Amino acid sequence: MASDGTATKVGHGLAKVLGIKLHYRNPQGLDDVSRGESVYSVSSADSYVEQEPSTWEWIRSVIPSGRGLVHWAYHLFPFVHWIGRYNVQWLYGDLVAGITVGCVVVPQSMAYARLAELAPEYGLYSSFMGVLVYWFFATSKDITIGPVAVMSTVTGNVVNRVKETHPEFDGNVVASSLAVISGVVIVSIGLVRAGWLVDFISLAAISAFMTGSAINIAVGQVPALMGITGFSNREATYKVFINILKHLGSSKRDAATGLTALTFLYLIRYACNLAARRMPHRSKLFFFLSTLRTAFIILLYTLISFLVNRNHRAKSERLFAILGDVPRGFKHAAVPTLNTTIIKAYAADIPVSIIVLLIEHIAIAKSFGRVNNYTIDASQELVAIGVTNLLGPFLGAYPATGSFSRTAIKSKAGVRTPFAGVVTAVLVLLAIYALPAVFFYIPNSALSAVIIHAVGDLITPPNTVYQFWRINPIEVIIFFLGVIVTIFSSIENGIYATVSVSAAVLLYRVVKAQGRFMGKVKVRSAVGDQFKNEEKRYRDIPLDTKANEDSARIIFLPLEHNDGSNPQIEPQSPYPGIFIYRFSEGYNYPNANHYLDYMVQTIFKQTRRTNAHSYPKLGDRPWNDPGPKPGREEEYSDRPTLKAIILDFSSVNNVDITSVQNLIDVRNQLDKYASPDKVDWHLACINNRWTKRALASAGFGFPTPSGDSSRWKPIFSVAEIGGKSSAAAAAEYCEHEEGLKKQLTRDEEGGFRRKSAADAGDVVAKDDGASSDTSDFKQTIASSKAYGPTTKVAAVHGLNRPLFHVDLTSALQSAVANIERKAGDEPRRVGTKLS
Repeated sequence: MASDGTATKVGHGLAKVLGIKLHYRNPQGLDDVSRGESVYSVSSADSYVEQEPSTWEWIRSVIPSGRGLVHWAYHLFPFVHWIGRYNVQWLYGDLVAGITVGCVVVPQSMAYARLAELAPEYGLYSSFMGVLVYWFFATSKDITIGPVAVMSTVTGNVVNRVKETHPEFDGNVVASSLAVISGVVIVSIGLVRAGWLVDFISLAAISAFMTGSAINIAVGQVPALMGITGFSNREATYKVFINILKHLGSSKRDAATGLTALTFLYLIRYACNLAARRMPHRSKLFFFLSTLRTAFIILLYTLISFLVNRNHRAKSERLFAILGDVPRGFKHAAVPTLNTTIIKAYAADIPVSIIVLLIEHIAIAKSFGRVNNYTIDASQELVAIGVTNLLGPFLGAYPATGSFSRTAIKSKAGVRTPFAGVVTAVLVLLAIYALPAVFFYIPNSALSAVIIHAVGDLITPPNTVYQFWRINPIEVIIFFLGVIVTIFSSIENGIYATVSVSAAVLLYRVVKAQGRFMGKVKVRSAVGDQFKNEEKRYRDIPLDTKANEDSARIIFLPLEHNDGSNPQIEPQSPYPGIFIYRFSEGYNYPNANHYLDYMVQTIFKQTRRTNAHSYPKLGDRPWNDPGPKPGREEEYSDRPTLKAIILDFSSVNNVDITSVQNLIDVRNQLDKYASPDKVDWHLACINNRWTKRALASAGFGFPTPSGDSSRWKPIFSVAEIGGKSSAAAAAEYCEHEEGLKKQLTRDEEGGFRRKSAADAGDVVAKDDGASSDTSDFKQTIASSKAYGPTTKVAAVHGLNRPLFHVDLTSALQSAVANIERKAGDEPRRVGTKLS
């Protein structure tokens, strides 16, 4: 204790030397609880002094403890949470789903490798590592990680750009290096549990990115589908489309296989969906048939290609383009090449690669998590993506992320756990070692048909865009902006455009957040023509009766009806000279000026100076305060003087130095305006202890010291900690309610009567022959918290901050009471209602 006192003296001495005011806004240096306010003297109440949060408390909350580190490590491998409960039924579901996805991922991965400007085997390597590694770190049972169309296209663009400046680097070297760097960044974000960063990318931006990318990819695959050559399909989408029209007459035999394959893919899906609707009892069968359409088409056209080209294996002799040689096994397994030269070559493309990997995976995972009633951990999903892209390149993989089409198939196939990925990995492994000879004859046009068919599902349908318009028209403009930029520029620029504009709109909304002046309205709860009384029962209560008056309550609505409330209802001014102002969307440095400028401007328009002669001469007036025109002073005399401001902090979580300093400046400004009086500042619904500390440090939360020697009259909100209204009483009431009803029924039948309807536990007998059961039950009820006579209350907020209020009602009551006290009147009785 002595050491603490010495430390305090040293600290105070150092503060004095440095000029630090420890009693800022408290010139008397009095204790916060006794700074002139009334003593809290409810005999049955417990006092409460709120302690301010300390810096050390904050440090302890952000620094992980030993137990927190163990918890972090335990949740780094989510499979340990459920692997011990794995059973045969789960295995059956995972086998079906894993095999189904495997039949789809093999042809898709080879097709997507062509988008990445790589040989088809690299798509198989990426698929194998994606499904094999993911299940260790997965928090989603539905996601399938592997090559996807959009990421493959971005990778292909990176490979082409690097080859232009560094032709010595092979495409697979560039792609593997990009995967490792992206994986390092993403796994770092996941390990520090910063997955919330993905939430800054809006749904409109994601939809625009997916739609624009799908159109870009589909148009880019038309030349291969038709066998058209002579131009690059990596140019802007509109240029590719124009070139397709120019060279349409030079289509080759590839068009026959490509167009028919694409047609059959859509026909099979349509037929299966139609059959499932007409025969619901066989819907599962038709689902699997529809799912296997990709594998069926590839096998069919591979057979056709074999029959046509078996005697034309030379590239110049082939009747249409085929896939060609695919090496067996992991022939390209090696340590990825990482050096400053190659990293600098694609450094500008790293951000867009990371964004694509993140938003596609997280958006899909969250969507299927909501559909299937589970919650994903975004940070853990980033760990899964990062580790997959870190390890995959050692076997030759390129960047991979969650696939929408394969995830949807896996979900509908009845997957039970992430272990289904292992089944898919086994199937891909078999394809790598057993089917390369078959892959030789796969037509390139058929693979293009598979890509076009797959990305077609990524296009946002018109009905969804219309629903976006109904919700927020501005975001629909962002959506179309992203799609247009992608079509006329590139996928990368489309992503940057939508993310940047979405962020700009968010900042604009924060900066231009509009505060609301509130008025009070008396309301009643009603069902039909019945009003709810104080006993919380609906009864027919005439409007002009006292019972109906007692059932009313006060609410606060915006004076300008910005919330869409009935304009026929006119909210009343809380009290002459009192203003209730609500922050609508946080209160921080970007919007502090906008909030307070509007508040001050409105107050000046609706009030007058307390001292109309504060400027005796015209020359004494500031240039920006002309005052009333000569002869029109009476127009200002009808206005009230400013007395109190009530700030509603219900939508505010944190404040900062700038926002609090702006409040201080406005307080000083309005004190001069109301001079010689002082404006009372009441703050309601503060949700954060640090916000209270910041405001209290600036002098808010208690009356401003003045020459007025009269004592402050605070009104505190108190709650029962025993008696009928406490939480414990509510639980006990439910427990005894049924027994009480039965006992009262027996008492009435036996000649007993209830003494008072208000005291449910007080049952009085007419004679001395009361049953022992009744006596025992009376003792139980009388000693319970729900019916006992003793009631103890405690202050909800600290007594040291009398101007911090639990709600607007208590803030208004306190403001009115003290205004009337200052006026020399006895404050009117303020209870639970305001007239």
